[in-house]
Amino acid sequence: MAIEIGLRGHSETLVEQEDTAKSVGSGDLLVYATPCMAALMEGAACESIAPYLAEGETSVGVSLQLFHTAATPVGMEVRAESVVTAVDGKKITFTVTAYDEAGEIGHAQHERVIVKAERFLEKTYDKL
Repeated sequence: MAIEIGLRGHSETLVEQEDTAKSVGSGDLLVYATPCMAALMEGAACESIAPYLAEGETSVGVSLQLFHTAATPVGMEVRAESVVTAVDGKKITFTVTAYDEAGEIGHAQHERVIVKAERFLEKTYDKL
């Protein structure tokens, strides 16, 4: 099976104290942190294409243009929904939208590249 435009994915979580800007160091308020929303968005995209990868392959995020447009309090559910918008060889582009129980809280354009996991790790750890 091939990764095709229109392929959808999702991820969700409950906002906990450790997911706040104050806890992760990206601000000083007890609201859902932008870095946590970024991870949720990447997770939705990553999981959507995982079943289509060959054995030994994975995908890595290479860009994320993110807009965090509304704050979410601790205790509220959040979800991210991804859609593949382009496939260019091993580069996959997504639009991702994040929501809490009250509505949209952010959106992003995200790119991932398919890599051989073992080779990627070897190159990374050769830096040591």
